[in-house]
Amino acid sequence: MNQKVFVTRSSLPPYEEYVKAIKPLWESHWITNMGHFHQELEERLKGYLEVSEISLMVNGHMALELAIQAFDFPKEAEVITTPFTFVSTTHAIIRNHLRPVFCDVKIEDGTIDENKIEELITKKTVAIVPVHVYGNICQMEVIEEIAKRYNLKVIYDAAHAFGVKYKGEGIGNYGNASVFSFHATKVYNTIEGGAVTFSEHTMYEKLYNLKNFGIQGEELVTDIGANAKLNEFAAVMGLCNLKYIDKIIEERKKRYEFYWINLKEIKGIRLLSRDKQITSNYAYLPVVVEDEYGLDRDRLYACLRENGIYSRKYFYPLTADQACFGEKYKSVELVCARELSRKILVMPLYEELEMKEIRRIVNIIKNRGLENV
Repeated sequence: MNQKVFVTRSSLPPYEEYVKAIKPLWESHWITNMGHFHQELEERLKGYLEVSEISLMVNGHMALELAIQAFDFPKEAEVITTPFTFVSTTHAIIRNHLRPVFCDVKIEDGTIDENKIEELITKKTVAIVPVHVYGNICQMEVIEEIAKRYNLKVIYDAAHAFGVKYKGEGIGNYGNASVFSFHATKVYNTIEGGAVTFSEHTMYEKLYNLKNFGIQGEELVTDIGANAKLNEFAAVMGLCNLKYIDKIIEERKKRYEFYWINLKEIKGIRLLSRDKQITSNYAYLPVVVEDEYGLDRDRLYACLRENGIYSRKYFYPLTADQACFGEKYKSVELVCARELSRKILVMPLYEELEMKEIRRIVNIIKNRGLENV
């Protein structure tokens, strides 16, 4: 019987290396509250992401929620965003007492349709929160030109895009802020963690206060904040994993390209478009199951699962159609996003995935759900 193959597997450094790296924590007993390793990781990530400013957080969601909060938007203001994303994006907006205004996406790559943003702008609009999906980046230059004309902030959800570059430049330099996730399922992880990148130095102080209760001294609290600090064990994991990230991405690339070459000719299986100006991180391998394939997405998902292959329906349902919102957004016209949501299926992809397993997955897809024909 074949072993189970999951959609991803967490990257880990050599066990002995991590154990050795955390030994100083037993000597200092400084295991949280932005200690030595937290500070070192911030500096290392500045270099790797090629950004001028960064603030580490306990996870990607809190990074996004606090990044939005840092701009002090008025309550009930509108934020244009995408429904084709993980629920965190929408929740971060709503938990800031803001109203998400959903914009449709492009069927070609799943990113927000920049040509439909302007028609959604009203007097209440304060920001745009686009999402770089699967490592495919949004049309940032167009989005930021629109934002400039209407005096809007742009906060990118870059949870899928660690290490991605556009025209040779790290994407964390775009917009007023970009937010990364270092969750265990991501290309780069700190076990659980996240970060906000930005260019205005004053934002560092705002984020510091927001993630550390507003504490500025032993007897001084200057702001109202939360507790969203990255602990030292996670920071050490981040430092260890950062040593291997280029090798990890290279191994993912080999597997991604093998999928691409073997899946692109299958009738009814569509691969999302790739921008040649992007240096990819090969975060995900999504396929679109079109009608002419012969099986719908859910049936292919079930067939793969019957063979021990655990693909995922990222993102289904749309965040706008999740049960927590009831019927609130059902009437919003999101034609492409809903179609993509019904047809998308993300294949297993990680640096240690054996090529024979990828061949088996490809064979099942080629044979319309049968491992061998």
